Amino acid sequence: MQSTTDGILEHMKLYSWNVNGIRAVVRKGELQTFLSEQQPDILCLQETKAEQGQAEFDASGYEEYWNSSRTKKGYSGTAIFTKVKPISIINDIPDEFVKAGGLVLDNYGHSNDEGRVIAAEFDDFYVVTAYTPNAKDDLSRIPLRQQWDKAMALYCKALNEGKVNLRKLSGERGLDEVQGAPEQHTEPYSTYDEGAAQGATQQFAKPVLYCGDMNVAHQEIDLANPKPNVGKKGFTTEERAGFDNWLAAGFTDVFRRDHEGNGYYTWWSHFANSRARNVGWRIDYWLASNDIADKVKNPQIHASQMGSDHCPISIEL
Repeated sequence: MQSTTDGILEHMKLYSWNVNGIRAVVRKGELQTFLSEQQPDILCLQETKAEQGQAEFDASGYEEYWNSSRTKKGYSGTAIFTKVKPISIINDIPDEFVKAGGLVLDNYGHSNDEGRVIAAEFDDFYVVTAYTPNAKDDLSRIPLRQQWDKAMALYCKALNEGKVNLRKLSGERGLDEVQGAPEQHTEPYSTYDEGAAQGATQQFAKPVLYCGDMNVAHQEIDLANPKPNVGKKGFTTEERAGFDNWLAAGFTDVFRRDHEGNGYYTWWSHFANSRARNVGWRIDYWLASNDIADKVKNPQIHASQMGSDHCPISIEL
C-alpha cells in the first residue's frame, strides 16, 4: 500500500461479507480460500455467530477485532480483520446515539447487546460495520428498525463531523469491553435531541466508510421480484425510507453510483435454487461519506464466492 499526497492509502482493498456463521464457512474451507485469493486489507464480517477463537483458521498478518452477542450465544455478531492496525476500536452504538435514536428494548431483547456494530478509526478514515436487525416476517421489529436506522445514521454522521472521540470511548471502556465483555442495557432509553454529542472537536472529523448487511433492498432494481415483495420485510416503506435518510445524511451508495440496472444481488434464499437462477436481493452495502466517495473505486459484488447465503462485496481506495 502506498500513501498519496493527501494521506489516503491507495490500492487498498476493503471487503464486507455476511458469513451467516463463521464456523461453517471455515469448516467448508471457503473463508480460507477467500482470504488467499482476495487478500483484503480490511475485511468486515457480519453474522459471525461465534466468539473469537471458536473458528480456527490462519489469519496471520491480520489484527482481529470481534463483537459477539452477549445475550444469546451463537447469534448475530461482527468482526473486523485488518492488516493496518487501527488507532481505536469501539463496539456497539455509543449510548448518546442509542438515546438520540430512541433505540429501546423490545420483545426480542436489546439490539445493542447483540454484537451488531464495530467502528474502527484509521489515520485517514473510519470504517464502521454493522449487522442491521431484521424486521421479522410479521414486521414486529419495524419500530426497532426505524430507531436503529436513525441511531446508526446519526452515529456515522457524527463520526464524519468529528463529534465522536473513539479514542476516549475505547479508553473509558477498556480492552475487555471492546472485545465484548457484558454491558447490559435493560432499561428503555428515552429520546433526546440530536445535539447529544456536544463538545467534540474537528480534530476527529474524518471520512466514514460504512458497510454491512443492511437488511433492506433500497429500490425495485435491488431485488429480482419487487412487486410481490412490496411491504414485506426488507422491502417496506419504513426500511426504504431509513436508507433514504442515509443518503440525505451525506452518504453515497457507491455500488449503485457505478452500476445501473438489476441483476446485482448479494443474498439469495436457500429455496427454489434461487442462487443458481440469480433470484436475489441486494441488501449488503458499502456507503461512503461524500467527502471520500470520489476516492472509492471499483465497487464489486463477488457472487461466485460460496460459503454463505450472502456473498462478499468490495471497494478499493
